[in-house]
Amino acid sequence: MSTTLSSPGSKPEDGSPSAVPQPHELIWSLTNAVVPSTCLHLMAELGVADEIGAQPVSIDELASRCDADPDSLDRVLSLLAAHGIFQRDGRAYRHTPASRLLRSDDPMSMRAFPRMMGLPVWSTVMCNLRHSVTTGAPAIEIVDSNGCWSYLQDHPDEAQIFDQAMTAKAAADIAAILGAFDFSEFETIADIGGGRGHLLRAVLDATPGARGVLFDLPGVIDTLDIQRERLTTHAGDFFADPLPVADAYVLMEVLHDWPDPECASILGAIHRAATQGAKILVIENVLLDDQADPRGHTLDVIMLAVTGGRERTADEFNNLLRRAGFSHATVTETRGPLRIVEATVI
Repeated sequence: MSTTLSSPGSKPEDGSPSAVPQPHELIWSLTNAVVPSTCLHLMAELGVADEIGAQPVSIDELASRCDADPDSLDRVLSLLAAHGIFQRDGRAYRHTPASRLLRSDDPMSMRAFPRMMGLPVWSTVMCNLRHSVTTGAPAIEIVDSNGCWSYLQDHPDEAQIFDQAMTAKAAADIAAILGAFDFSEFETIADIGGGRGHLLRAVLDATPGARGVLFDLPGVIDTLDIQRERLTTHAGDFFADPLPVADAYVLMEVLHDWPDPECASILGAIHRAATQGAKILVIENVLLDDQADPRGHTLDVIMLAVTGGRERTADEFNNLLRRAGFSHATVTETRGPLRIVEATVI
């Protein structure tokens, strides 16, 4: 069967909109991308999705439940519905698969993530992106001279939303990681900077013969109530304290928080703790030279502004790992945006 290709920006013969926007439409859409994202942040904060169950709910009822103006709420939800988040049904709204993820009780709930990105601090940071572009320093310095982690430590309510957001994001990522990589060859797996241990617990559930060690700062470990066979915790600072001995070391979205010198320090600490032949698994967005994936580059700019870290290419990861005493790295694809960079202690 032959197919007739349309020129960029033209409409196909069936009259449907072209998948390729005109140049001016692309500029318009990106310029105004802040509008739907802000609407999403607000709807997550107001908990609108929690007020919609299996049946459509009228806009008047939603507005009453969320303490909002009906007409204004309707206009915001109409915009999100145009993006596939909620579905308009007359004067009522029902769920789509995407909007259902905004419910607090959904097993894969993502509500905390747009709530986090809607916090005023991140708006301030992005409004000061020029500071990062002109100086190379993170724009968070405009808000807190000691950086992102200091700010969150001083604002525990926002830190709680941040932690919930990272947990929510990890839920989908973990399924993709387990589907792409077999951890069964390892007896002991150390999750370095593993937070609340969601990845490590999922790995251990899928790998009955393995034991796990969750390593993170004392302030994180002390808040956990993990009573699980084959899982132990180890509190410490990977810049200052010895790391546990393991057959595999997992770093999921840790290195991207840091510039190269700090990454070299983290990798050096792992190399000192590990025995020859141990593996390191760096799980992050790996920027591809031949693909312009906006997800990885979006996160790269966020890291530029928020932490001073960065997303890296496979070659950049390989250079970091080789200098720290690891073998040439290989990259494993997953179903999601994250990839697994694997290297061996030599």
